[in-house]
Amino acid sequence: MSNMYYEREPQSASREVACVFSYHGNRLTFQTDAGVFSKGELDQGTRLLLDALPELTGEVLDLGCGWGAIGIAVKKAFPQTDVTMVDVNLRALGLCERNAEANGVEVTCLESDGMHALSGRQFDAVITNPPIRAGKQKVYEMLSGAAEALKEDGSLYLVIRKQQGAESCMRFLSDYFETVEKLDRSAGFWVIRAAERK
Repeated sequence: MSNMYYEREPQSASREVACVFSYHGNRLTFQTDAGVFSKGELDQGTRLLLDALPELTGEVLDLGCGWGAIGIAVKKAFPQTDVTMVDVNLRALGLCERNAEANGVEVTCLESDGMHALSGRQFDAVITNPPIRAGKQKVYEMLSGAAEALKEDGSLYLVIRKQQGAESCMRFLSDYFETVEKLDRSAGFWVIRAAERK
């Protein structure tokens, strides 16, 4: 896995690899690539995050979408949602668009460094496996921006390894939300839900 997947134009040579997984009874097929997080497989954290999600409706944001696992799986499972997917990585966004078409879903894929391209947008749910290797400052900037973009009754869902700062992340989120809770704690990962914006 590249340390530099949080960059606009990855320097690594393109080497596409297919990835297949099932979610809510739907078999989903993706192309993944070097320079994009989790080439060739659905990483364990994202799997746990997807499995912990409730049924979703309304406007959903996949923040830091990579090759599209979360947003496309959510749209396929919950077709009533309106899914927007953003990433700073142009190679990831190209994969997203192709993967959405391959799986027969309509989503919106946008280039955005965190929440920057989404000014004024409001969401019922924001879902993210944040780019930890981009650094705590970048991750917290993304999470605070997500908090501000949630509708009053919206929720933020994220996954983070305990050893990579899950506890401090929950404390950070408590500055923005009344409710910060663990939905799952498996294999060293915490799946966190934050709701009721302050």
